[in-house]
Amino acid sequence: MTTTTTHFDQLETREPGAREASQFNLLPGLLAHAIAAAPAWAAHLSGHDPAAITSRAALSTLPVLRKSALQAAQSVAPPFGGFATTEAGRLGRAFMSPGPLFEPEGSGEDWWRAARALYAAGFRETDVVHNTFSYHLTPGGWILDAGARALGCLIIPAGTAPSEQQLAALKQFRPTAYVGVPDYLKILLDKAAEAGIDMSAVKRASVSGGPLFPSLRDEYKSRGIDVLQTYATADLGVIAYESAGADGAPLDGMIVDEGVIVEIVKPGSGEPVPDGDVGEVVVTSFNRDYPMIRLATGDLSAVLPGLSSCGRTSKRIKGWLGRADQATKIKGMFVRPEQINELARRFPELGRLRLIVTREGERDVMTLHAEHAAAGAPNEALSGRLNEALQNVTSLSGTVELVAPGSLANDGKIIDDRRG
Repeated sequence: MTTTTTHFDQLETREPGAREASQFNLLPGLLAHAIAAAPAWAAHLSGHDPAAITSRAALSTLPVLRKSALQAAQSVAPPFGGFATTEAGRLGRAFMSPGPLFEPEGSGEDWWRAARALYAAGFRETDVVHNTFSYHLTPGGWILDAGARALGCLIIPAGTAPSEQQLAALKQFRPTAYVGVPDYLKILLDKAAEAGIDMSAVKRASVSGGPLFPSLRDEYKSRGIDVLQTYATADLGVIAYESAGADGAPLDGMIVDEGVIVEIVKPGSGEPVPDGDVGEVVVTSFNRDYPMIRLATGDLSAVLPGLSSCGRTSKRIKGWLGRADQATKIKGMFVRPEQINELARRFPELGRLRLIVTREGERDVMTLHAEHAAAGAPNEALSGRLNEALQNVTSLSGTVELVAPGSLANDGKIIDDRRG
């Protein structure tokens, strides 16, 4: 539970170096536990010494686990692909998410670590929380339910019930808080207004699972509701969350949760990018029942510099900036970010790379834009070698254009399909 009125606990405000040291002191034990208790982790991390993984640089040497590989493992070794470290009979629940992917829930309180995010959104033990995330097969409803219960809130498990039933519950229970996808709250507010149901008791909301557009957040604010976002997934629980200033207004970025290590890597690789660069979110979670080690989320984000003015000292990320999976079919064949990253590995003198895909007549055309210091002068030797390598790794012909350093946008995009 809470120890202060401003922050969930003292972990949130510790010196950043102390947090980093604590997490990387714990990480070798987590890795050893995963290897000893889960055959899939033993195979995935084969050849790596857990005792040596004591820094971000060392962590980046471990292989990334992609959800496609997790799904394939689960199809061979149900239910959890050999990645769970606790026996099924000692777990609490089992879920099925789109994919399909199958996830467990352990038996401990706030197993998904949602209470911290809800506390940052202003939720307290006096709140009555209308939870509209699904409680059926997928874990969304249970994730937020557990966090709110850990705070002592009263929960209305509305789930995905028809709007008529939702309205009846809203009228009877007069909730003070909402959790669900961003736009459904507006639907409920509008329908309640049409039905003459007073919704003025709702003062705060924690939303996830979709974009919260600024105009929608402003509308909620005009109705007296402060809305903050939570970033969570079924395999990892809460990854990051928004916090607010003294006036209730959201602050820049999302605070990385205390129970995870977040890396931002070059899409299609496990290579960390410099802070501020857009890349794929890769997460390691300290979960003793179902640890995830360098799980690639497929989401794009970037690290924000500095600390939040709310007093929380964990790293901040910009939030969701799109999807990292940019696989594109060109001339009948898929080209993937991993292939373009292979070119970057072969040509370390280059900066950012971007494959532009266009259409000329009825023909696909691909042009590789590559940042290079000598972009303004002819460099037929480099262009020729790069062109040959492009065809080698993609099995497709294309052209190469050298561009000035810094001219390609810092947006995480490696393949830009402009065929409309």
